[in-house]
Amino acid sequence: MAVTQSRDNRTLIAAADLSTSQHLFAAMDAAGKAAVCDDGAQAIGVIEAGSIAGGASTITVSGKVMVKCGGTVTIGDDVSAATGGLAVNSTAGDIILGRAYEAGVTGQFIAIELGSTGNAHA
Repeated sequence: MAVTQSRDNRTLIAAADLSTSQHLFAAMDAAGKAAVCDDGAQAIGVIEAGSIAGGASTITVSGKVMVKCGGTVTIGDDVSAATGGLAVNSTAGDIILGRAYEAGVTGQFIAIELGSTGNAHA
């Protein structure tokens, strides 16, 4: 069963409308605002509660959290961001953002442990 636990959250201003972006990987733009993470890029965490542009958004930066899959995710494998901030199995060159606690497919919500080291998948 998927659950969240031991999370550490931060509040950032939304660079764009993130009100429908819950459970997607979040990045920080050049102005220090929250945005949806790009494909294979470094994330600061997962959007827990997004807001309209200019509003306060809650970003989970560590712990066990729910993410939305953008492809097949294998239990126990490293996860990275796909286009639109969705979670996928890490492939060569992707920044590893966490580890999957359960398997998932496109559109499904699964639990991962955030653990970004900034290291690219080999």
